[in-house]
Amino acid sequence: MSRADICVPCRLAAIAAVIGCTAAAFAWTAGWLTPKRVDAPHIVNTFESNYGIHAGYRRNHAKGLCVEGEFESNGNGARVSRAAVFAPGETPVIGRFAIPGSNPSTPDASIPVRSMALLFQLKDGEQWRTGMNSAPVFVVRTPNQFYQQLVASKPDPQTGKPDPAKLDAFFGANPETLPFRQWIKAHPPSSSFANTAFWGINAFLATDADGNAHAVRWEMVPQTPYEAESADQKLNPDFLADDLGSRLAQGPLRWHLVLTVAALGDPTNDATQQWPASREQIDAGTLVLRQATPQRSGACRDVNYDPTVLPDGLKPSDDPLLAARSAAYAVSFNRRTHEEAALAHAHGEAQQ
Repeated sequence: MSRADICVPCRLAAIAAVIGCTAAAFAWTAGWLTPKRVDAPHIVNTFESNYGIHAGYRRNHAKGLCVEGEFESNGNGARVSRAAVFAPGETPVIGRFAIPGSNPSTPDASIPVRSMALLFQLKDGEQWRTGMNSAPVFVVRTPNQFYQQLVASKPDPQTGKPDPAKLDAFFGANPETLPFRQWIKAHPPSSSFANTAFWGINAFLATDADGNAHAVRWEMVPQTPYEAESADQKLNPDFLADDLGSRLAQGPLRWHLVLTVAALGDPTNDATQQWPASREQIDAGTLVLRQATPQRSGACRDVNYDPTVLPDGLKPSDDPLLAARSAAYAVSFNRRTHEEAALAHAHGEAQQ
C-alpha cells in the first residue's frame, strides 16, 4: 500500500481534526454536541455514583504509581510523522502505571486490565500524552455505549457486585463488545507491569515531513517476557507495585514503541476493531523506565493524561472516544485537584 493510497482521505481528515479537535472536547464537555445524550459530567458522576467519591483521586484508574525515564528514538518513526519525538535522540518521560476503577484500595488481582500513561516532554516545549491499556481493543465504540456500560455495571447494594443479568443485557444489545470480551477471556492477567504490552487503542493521524498523512495506532511491547499472575500474587492486594519496585531496584525496564500504519479502509473511528496483523509496523525506539514513586508525591500526580495533547506531526482521528476521553479527564482532573487543595487547606489549618 503506497502513501498515495491513503494520504488524500487522511489529509482531509487531518485538516478537519486541526480545526475541530480542541473545540470538540470543550463542546462535548458542555453537552453542546449531544444536548439530549450523555456528556462528560454524566460519565464522571456515574463513576462517583457507582463507586463512591475518593477525594483527591482520579475517577477512573485511581490506583496507580508514577514512573520516570526517557524515550530513545531510533529515527524510524519519522517515516510517518514529523513529530520531534521521532527524531533520533532522547526525550524525558513522566509516566503512570494503574489499574482501572475508582477505588484506590482495590486489590490488583480483581482487575484483569493494566494501564500505562505517558507524557513525553519535547525539547521545544511541546508534549505528547498518551493513555494505553493492556488489551488491543476497547470494550465499546461510542461514549454513549460507555455510559450505558457504567449504568449496567452499578454494584448491587446487597452483593457489592454488578447484576449479571444487567451486564448480559448490555452485552447482548452491544455486540461490538465481543472482541474485547473474547480477548480478555483468552489472555490471563499479567504478573507484572514490566511484562505487559500496552496498546493505544484509538487511531491517530500522523503527518510526515512532506505533508503526507497516515492513520496510525501504537503499542508498547515489553522486553520482559510475559507471565500470568500467580496464585501467591493474588493474595497480595498490591503485588503490581511491589513487583515493579523490586524489578526497578535491579535496573531499568524497557518497552519498544511500535507504530502500526493503516491501509485504505481500515477503521479509524472504531476502537473495538483491530487492524489486520499484516499491516506495516515500525519499531520507533525504546521506552526506558528507571524509577517509580508513589502517586501522591510523584511527578505524575498533577498530570492529566489527555490523549488529545499531541505534538506537531500527530493529530486526533475521527474516533468519537477521543473527544470524550479528553472531556471526561478534564472533569475528573478539576474535581480531584479541587479536593486536593481543600484537603491541603484543612491540613494547614489543623497545624496552626
